[in-house]
Amino acid sequence: MKIGQALYCFLFFLSILFSFAYADTLKLKNGRSIEGIIKKEDAESVDFEVGSGSVKFLKSEIADISKSSPKDSDSLRNRWQADKLNFDNKLAKQKAEEESKPRKASFSHDAKGMTIGVTLNNKVETTMVLDTGASLILLTRDTANKLGINLDKLKPDMKVQVADGRSVEAAHIVLDSVIVENSEARNVDASVLMDKKGDFGFGDGLLGMSFLKNFSFKIDQKEKKLTLEKL
Repeated sequence: MKIGQALYCFLFFLSILFSFAYADTLKLKNGRSIEGIIKKEDAESVDFEVGSGSVKFLKSEIADISKSSPKDSDSLRNRWQADKLNFDNKLAKQKAEEESKPRKASFSHDAKGMTIGVTLNNKVETTMVLDTGASLILLTRDTANKLGINLDKLKPDMKVQVADGRSVEAAHIVLDSVIVENSEARNVDASVLMDKKGDFGFGDGLLGMSFLKNFSFKIDQKEKKLTLEKL
């Protein structure tokens, strides 16, 4: 867990700990007092609600029980819900700030071009050729199979010219997620090349502008780094 998240969790716990103006109270035989709301009680135990969780205490552990009114219990639950919403909003803000920071991803040069590691649909880790001249992400049939895409149900709806000059039929799909070095774009347009013949010259696929347009990006050929900053 990151430091910021740990801090938020700690503050959320404190907000619960000190917000029990009208809580039920269990006084334990070891000297501790626990405040919350009694969910269920029988002859042997007490189920005790504390914030977003609950604890079961044996009656043999309890010295005394002080109960609040149902109205006060409802007020306390509303307070917990408000505290949790505030906590969730802080985490969402922190996540958005973290995602907006520029991130650098390394790529390599080979005969295919600039190849870079990509994760598709949080499922398939592969390498693709970085190509700012490609309007869409292009995937081979093999990569589509790894993603669990039923190729028999795809209908070619465009033609794409590949490195050897051939014009190849392709079918449009939408990828749920495309990630490069923790920089993620969602609902990304892509095409699957339907031709079964040989190598297209770019390995598993092309990483085109349908991904890159989601970022302010910089390609440093000397350092072999792709910098991505979420728009």
